[in-house]
Amino acid sequence: MENPHTERQAVLLERMLKNLDKCHEAIFELNRCVDSVCNANAEIAVAADLAQRYRKNVAYNLEATGLVPSSDIEKRTSGDA
Repeated sequence: MENPHTERQAVLLERMLKNLDKCHEAIFELNRCVDSVCNANAEIAVAADLAQRYRKNVAYNLEATGLVPSSDIEKRTSGDA
């Protein structure tokens, strides 16, 4: 005689496997999106670093040439971390 719960357990197991498969696909897509965002942020960080270095070089050159007093440059660059 067959177990009366076997068919129900098989159906539940099948549903669980389908849901796990969907969950796996969603997590895989989420990881892909996070990688994409991380790559975009890395490019932005490089651009921000270049802009900050450029601003510091401009300030240094303006001060070195005497075109702008050093007190004005210190006021403008005091926000740097």
